[in-house]
Amino acid sequence: MVFSSEIFLFLFLPVFLLAYYATPTRFRSLTILVGSYLFYAWWRVDFLFLLFGTTVWVYAFAILVETHRESARGRSYLSIGIAGCLVVLGTFKYLNFFIDSFATLVGTDAAGLGIHWRLILPIGISFYVFQSISYLVDVYRGATPATRRFIDLAAYKALFPQLIAGPILRFKDLAGQFQSRQHTLEKFADGTALFVIGLSKKVLIADPVAPIANAVFASNHPTLVEAWLGAVAYMMQLYFDFSGYSDMAIGLGLMMGFQFTRNFDFPYISRSITEFWRRWHISLSSWLRDYLYIPLGGSRFGPRRTYLNLVIVMLLGGLWHGANWTFVLWGGWHGILLAIERASGWNRRTPIDWVALPLTLLCVLIGWVMFRAPTVKDALAMYAGMIGFNGVGVRAPLALAFSHEALLTLAAACFVVAAEPWIKGEGVVVVPCSANGVATLARASLALPLLTTLLGLVTVLRLAEMSYSPFLYFQF
Repeated sequence: MVFSSEIFLFLFLPVFLLAYYATPTRFRSLTILVGSYLFYAWWRVDFLFLLFGTTVWVYAFAILVETHRESARGRSYLSIGIAGCLVVLGTFKYLNFFIDSFATLVGTDAAGLGIHWRLILPIGISFYVFQSISYLVDVYRGATPATRRFIDLAAYKALFPQLIAGPILRFKDLAGQFQSRQHTLEKFADGTALFVIGLSKKVLIADPVAPIANAVFASNHPTLVEAWLGAVAYMMQLYFDFSGYSDMAIGLGLMMGFQFTRNFDFPYISRSITEFWRRWHISLSSWLRDYLYIPLGGSRFGPRRTYLNLVIVMLLGGLWHGANWTFVLWGGWHGILLAIERASGWNRRTPIDWVALPLTLLCVLIGWVMFRAPTVKDALAMYAGMIGFNGVGVRAPLALAFSHEALLTLAAACFVVAAEPWIKGEGVVVVPCSANGVATLARASLALPLLTTLLGLVTVLRLAEMSYSPFLYFQF
């Protein structure tokens, strides 16, 4: 079940909200848990047991970690708890990758090794495993107590707005909200508006430009025009698809009284890769910083160790996205760029906008090509096309994908990306912004309810014409 489906919009969500607000306050965590489990089981019931099993594991080990936090046993329990989470993630997400890589190394394939099965990747496993690890570490650090209310922990891990594709929420930020949170008409209206905005990003922008990206990346030897249009189309598709999902998740949270931290802050206006990672997928970048970069030593052991830590963190961040060498190389690319910026001082100086902005966007675009390509070979073919090695114009086989609608939507997407910061600054406010790191919706005028209602109607009408289109980050 996806947010941009009729079954969610017109059946699951209304029924859930009615049940939620009809439930007495002290039992609402149970309502969230049941609704979230139904939401997840709509895909596959069997993997619901994996989610439940990791919840029980983390619940038990968090209590053990807290009980023995002042002794060596506490650190041992922490290590075992984290190891169990990583075994689950490693088995389901990376076992196939390691088998295939080993088979390639010895000159055969998985079948040649006598392996005729493939593990299915459970949806959302990367997100709820990272949440589990952050909870265990925060308990060990004393940042949050280990909850004795199993229902609250289970509801936190299964909370359906963020279960499939984030943001990566931390229990220490939501523990108090599970105990007590405010429900107001204003907050519900803000949540509805954010949800509509996120849905429109997905349906009206991300999906219409997808055919360009899909056609180009499926082409063996894209030309100069095809390669650049395909790369830019994917750059826009990924941003509006993923930020749209995040907006919808934050909006759904507000409808239930929760305030989630923001996940995007206009990343395509960044003047450096360092700034880009402060603005893109903020919940992931902050997680990598707090639970990987800092434990590795951060910048405390000299420049060389700092550069190495940056590269290691981004390599692992790339691998987190998927079991493919393309993700590893994408992570390495960003890690090297971060290290170069740190070494040169670029991240600390005030750059010239007309140089820094296009240069940063170019570096991000080059990375997205590797991120999107099915294989490294396909990515290299795209780079060759972007240089002009495969000709210039649009060929007949791809002409159908380059429809007027798709090209106009791509142009509109670029305009929206450029205009978002101005819209926020002017207070026109149809974009999510933040206050103290918490996602909110600023208000500009009484026209906002009318605008969001109109946008919602247009989006639903468009949705009725479309086929099934899952969010891109479901694959991670």
